Formats: sequence, structure tokens, C-alpha cells
Amino acid sequence: MKIFLTISLFALVGILNAQVLSDSVADRMTSYQLKNGGWPKHLADKSVVNYSKVLTPALQKIIDQSTEKSATIDNNATTREINHLLLAYSKTNNDKYLQAATKGVAYILSAQNDKGGWPQYYPDSSSYRGQITYNDGAMINVLEILLSISTKQKPYAVLTDKFNGRIEKALARGIKCVLQTQVKQGDKITIWAAQYDQKTMEPAQARLFEPVALATAESVGVLRFLMRLDHPTPEIQNAVNHAVEWFSAHKEVGYDYIKTEKNGKFIRDLVSSPTSTIWARFYDIKTNQPIFGDRDNTIKYSLNEISEERQNGYSWYGNWPEKIITREYEKWLKKVNE
Repeated sequence: MKIFLTISLFALVGILNAQVLSDSVADRMTSYQLKNGGWPKHLADKSVVNYSKVLTPALQKIIDQSTEKSATIDNNATTREINHLLLAYSKTNNDKYLQAATKGVAYILSAQNDKGGWPQYYPDSSSYRGQITYNDGAMINVLEILLSISTKQKPYAVLTDKFNGRIEKALARGIKCVLQTQVKQGDKITIWAAQYDQKTMEPAQARLFEPVALATAESVGVLRFLMRLDHPTPEIQNAVNHAVEWFSAHKEVGYDYIKTEKNGKFIRDLVSSPTSTIWARFYDIKTNQPIFGDRDNTIKYSLNEISEERQNGYSWYGNWPEKIITREYEKWLKKVNE
């Protein structure tokens, strides 16, 4: 009886260990990873990657049809997986997760272009996919990972010594690209556009309704990244100071941007609100006037002038910079001046 209980106890411990050493989402992520180390955001059947779905043979067949050209950093693809896999590895010590994350980092290192920036897709450079892309945090998500690895932050420290200095070199080139792409209006430094031509580094258009413009939401992500850097150089400090100055000068006080439901449809609208402060998503790159794009490639100067579908299908206003200019910037200044 004692022998049976001992064996049963060992079996129970084995089951518990097996549970600890696995992460269902991380397991699925390794199945979606492409041969070049990146991940897609859409599958071959145009469906969105969804890690909550059980991996059936039919789904795995669709996954296997994805090509390396679908590898992207858009919509958090690839960076989301690297982040999750490293966290899963720290909890499970499952080497499969570490290997997949390592391969993912190798992919983003290979995707960096000769200007130091990252395209939305790699190796596919068709249309606007090859542009240096800050849109939706794409390039900044990559730089955040590289910075976390370089500074040995948990759970990223396991990769610090794996790339023979390539992480630090890529990070330095990426920061240089960020500083070079900050838009200047004459002798004034402003914020950043959402995407840039990969050869000229000039601000560029992406989708038809995303014009060449100063982009506030994306610039907030860029700014927070720069403010995270230890011992910022005078050039970095100058970039931060001028970006905050631009945000402070172009805030719109007394308005709020709300989303309501009407007749089963969600409606976005700009309304009066004495205590609110907001910013437009896009500003004219020369005049700093708010602009709005539409699917017919036109630019309007009022939200009400664009199509109803675009009015309600895109975030044209937001309070993205508010925390930076009211709290974070002051803390950053104290840290820099210590």
C-alpha cells in the first residue's frame, strides 16, 4: 500500500509539473510562427490571428499556408508574441518558448532597414508596407523590446548575451532614426509623422485616409520611449522638450470626443466639454491645422466633411498626450536633472 501511495504521489507531482511547464497560448504562438521567425496578423484565409482558438487540424492547415511575406510588426504582431513567450518561459522554463522568442528577435533584427527604421512588413515591401512605420506603435514596440533586452529587464534578460552586441547596435541605430525623423518646420522641431519613406526618410502616406501629417497618437508612443532612456543625450533631451512644447501649444481645450450608440450603430462625435482637453489625430505638416482623410484620398479640415463611414470608423481625436504634459514630463525632468 505504501509503495502504491508513493507511486501515486510521484504521478501527481509529475502531472502538476507538466501543468506548470506549459502555457496554452504560448504553445499556439509557436505553431503560428513563420519560418523567418516573424508572425502574421492575418492567415491565408484572411482571418485575424486569434490565440484563443483551439488548434484544430483544419486551422493548422490554414496556418501552414501562411508565407514569410505575411510576417509583420503591425497590430502588435511579432512583438506581442515575443513578449508573451518570454514571460511564459520565465514561468515555465520551457525551452521551446525561449527558442521561439529568440527566433522572433532575430527576425526583427533582420527586418531593420539601412536607415535604422523598421517597416510595417518584412520581407514584403509592396505598397506602404516597406515604409518606416510608427503607426499603431509598430516600430516603438520593437525598440521597447530591444531596450528591455539591452538593459537586462525581466523577463528579457535571458536574451541579453545571445546576439553578440547586435541588440545594442540595432537599438542605437533605431534611436538615431527616431531623432532624424522628428519633423521640423523651418527651425522649429515638432513631433512625428506616422510613417516615412524608407529611402528618403520623408513623411509618407499610408492608407488613403492616413495622409502625410503630424501624428499625435503615434508621437506619444515615440516620446514615452525616448523618456524611458537612461542618461539621455542632449539631442534626446532636445527632442523630448520640443515635442512636449508642441503638444502644449496645440491642445484643444473645451471639447471631448465621445462614442455613443444610435439605432444599433456606434457614432463618434466632437462635443463641448469645458473640463476636457483633446488633440486631433492628424495635423497638417506645415500649418499645424487638424486634418481628416477619407477613403477617396481627399483631405478635409472638418470632421463633418468626411464620409460617415470614416467619421465613425477611426479615432480622429483623443487625449493621448495629456498624461505626458501634465505629469510624466515633470517627473522626467527631475530624473534628468538629478
